[in-house]
Amino acid sequence: MDNHSESEFKDSTQKLLQDLRQVVQDGEEVLRAGAGELGEKSVAARAKLSAALASAKETARKLQEKTVAGAKATDKVIREHPYQSIGIAFGVGLLIGVLVNRK
Repeated sequence: MDNHSESEFKDSTQKLLQDLRQVVQDGEEVLRAGAGELGEKSVAARAKLSAALASAKETARKLQEKTVAGAKATDKVIREHPYQSIGIAFGVGLLIGVLVNRK
């Protein structure tokens, strides 16, 4: 994953988390409105909840598409360069092992 894709992935993740927080907050607002207050406040809260849920679903879909695309690209590179991939994985594992054992 290049830096641009990584940045988009982080932005999408942050957007998804923000949307999910908003869905929870709006859901709580609908619950607080109660069955007795099915007036304008409840309708507005439900509309906000619906919009936040739609936004969260769209962000999740985009995030899933990017994840699948990244996995396919990684698989392609590994299949095209299997020995180099094994060497890199071995080197990274060795480096992590050395760093962990230093402490």
